[in-house]
Amino acid sequence: MREYLLTLFVTAAVTYLLTGPVRKFAIAAGAMPPIRARDVHREPTPRLGGIAMFGGLCAGLLVAGNLNTAGDTFVKSHDVAALLSGGTIMWILGVLDDKWGVDALVKLGGQIVAAGVMVWQGVTVLWLPIPGYGNVSFSPLQGTLIAVLLVVFTVNAVNFIDGLDGLAAGMVCIAAAAFFLYAYRLWYGYSIEDASPAVLFSAILIGMCAGFLPHNLHPARIFMGDSGSMLIGLVLSVAAISLTGRVDPDVITAQNGGSQTDAVHTLVPVYIPLLLPLTVIALPLADLLLAVVRRTWAGKSPFAADKQHLHHRLLEIGHSHARAVLIMYFWAALIAFGTVAFSVSGGGLMAVLILLALCAVGLVVLLIPRFQPHVPRLLARMVPPRYRRPVGDVVSEGGAEGAGLSAEANAVTDRQDVRVNEASTSVKVREVLTSEGGEFSADDEDLLRRIGSGSHALRRHSDVPGRNHQ
Repeated sequence: MREYLLTLFVTAAVTYLLTGPVRKFAIAAGAMPPIRARDVHREPTPRLGGIAMFGGLCAGLLVAGNLNTAGDTFVKSHDVAALLSGGTIMWILGVLDDKWGVDALVKLGGQIVAAGVMVWQGVTVLWLPIPGYGNVSFSPLQGTLIAVLLVVFTVNAVNFIDGLDGLAAGMVCIAAAAFFLYAYRLWYGYSIEDASPAVLFSAILIGMCAGFLPHNLHPARIFMGDSGSMLIGLVLSVAAISLTGRVDPDVITAQNGGSQTDAVHTLVPVYIPLLLPLTVIALPLADLLLAVVRRTWAGKSPFAADKQHLHHRLLEIGHSHARAVLIMYFWAALIAFGTVAFSVSGGGLMAVLILLALCAVGLVVLLIPRFQPHVPRLLARMVPPRYRRPVGDVVSEGGAEGAGLSAEANAVTDRQDVRVNEASTSVKVREVLTSEGGEFSADDEDLLRRIGSGSHALRRHSDVPGRNHQ
């Protein structure tokens, strides 16, 4: 565990330290696209944050390669070389898109190429444990197609949620943390060596996201861009494939002394729906599928950008930017860590009740803008401004008559305030002149009285004789 934590902290530190210089480079390179209709931010913000994240990835792998336990992954598996090859292709494609823009179909082709390179180097799905049935093996062609689809789906799912400050980095960090806990449990608890690449990749992914997140929180100083979102999506997909598609339930069967079906049932919570990455990134994947259906139904291209993603809808119903991000964090953590906890507890009643209670809390927070209360005026100073009843709401319920009375009352109050201020000013002028030895004549008294009356300040231009009001 200490070696993986060291790798995590080094990755986070390098990513954090590189993000500042990368931001300056992005500004100098002109990687600051103008504000688009679907964007939430109001000022042009530099992209290319994926450069710092790629530097953190390389630093983490370099440190892990010189450690004892983590270094065994480099010897016993080709996953590290495959990750570097596919990650480099995906990262270069993202950098080009952040700077000059890349057509959606060209981007999709590049993602398939990156996934194909990794599959060619050994990152593939060999089998999947099916609950109630057992272990299902795949042919090389079937395993290749499944692996490529998983990579492309995960990359685009992460790319789709990169719409609010800190959203993609935080959600992937949560998913990677849950994935790390489960992979470490398989590797350390069941001595499954095939789970070690997933443990290493998850630790590095947590460091990449945690190091970049301080620069990306609202208001963001830099965006990760496609160079970052596609890279972290690829790392997450590789970790999932190396664990889900290659961990043989027969190993757990031998240790538990049960049947293969019992071993599969032990892992049922993790394989809902059959693949772990679909549970830890359930929200991004749901957003991706909804976007494809929505755009296709409207007769548009599935790659056509719009402003109807889940995070956009949270803003539309009244949530603030920060609250929308925190709500997405909450549901991502609930699904990811709930799945891991459910698998550890074996689906106990207490775990189910806790998950249901947390779901209820999440729904209440989600619906707060729909049922936003207003406290009485006596308690207005004790609550945030958004819960205070506006001044016009007290009489607005009475209709137009009430609104007219409110306007008249406000006008009378304004006149009284003006007259009090002018009377005070008149008294001050008289005191100053008297202190300086001056005397008032009858004309001075009359002039001061007329100036202090306030009639010229409160009268409308239409009330002045001889003036026509247009």
